[in-house]
Amino acid sequence: MSPADVPRTADPRARAAQTKRDRTRRALLDAADATFGSRGWARTRIEDIAAAAGVSVATAYNHFPSKHSLIGHVYAPLVHPLLVQAERDVAAARPVVAALEDQVRALARTTSRHSELTASFFAAVQDYTIRVEGPSDPDDEIDPRLLAPVPDAIRILVEQGQRTGELRSFPAASDVSALVVNVMLTRAMNRPDEPVDARAELLLTVLFGALRPELLLDGPSGDRPFRRRA
Repeated sequence: MSPADVPRTADPRARAAQTKRDRTRRALLDAADATFGSRGWARTRIEDIAAAAGVSVATAYNHFPSKHSLIGHVYAPLVHPLLVQAERDVAAARPVVAALEDQVRALARTTSRHSELTASFFAAVQDYTIRVEGPSDPDDEIDPRLLAPVPDAIRILVEQGQRTGELRSFPAASDVSALVVNVMLTRAMNRPDEPVDARAELLLTVLFGALRPELLLDGPSGDRPFRRRA
């Protein structure tokens, strides 16, 4: 095998350069997490994040071409475990009502635990939606809605429930999942101190009120079947 055929990762210089890039990227993500969380979306600049990470502004833009891209990458790790769990629940043919209840409660805990970052992320999503004047483009690599697809875990489970007949076929899974997530993000922004169980109860009532209303009518707690009492 000639030197040209050896993978670049086998070159110590290439490995060192990649390690440096990885460390810089990690430093930027950590700095962005802290800065968005403390200063909010509007008052955070790429320059602030670059300074906190100890790199130049040009280096920051080399890794993340926009502030929208950066916050999408910051928020994505909070979304990923929810997607993994939804896919596991579908693969295991878990009853959809139980899977969705766990999913919504987990998302409520996440938005509560990371309330400041969630508020910044939601502001970024609103800002980007206004800028592009429309829905997400699958080829757009900086859209925070695609980088951190918060509604997808709920959408996956609703689609499964509609296929199996466990849930009503209307509204469409994409519509109802977006509705639930938008309500959740709005409350995370406007009511950061709202108890997690109260947030989850409201969202579960909205979700199943549309897709399986008999749960609300016949629930063990009267018309509040998702209420958790202390």
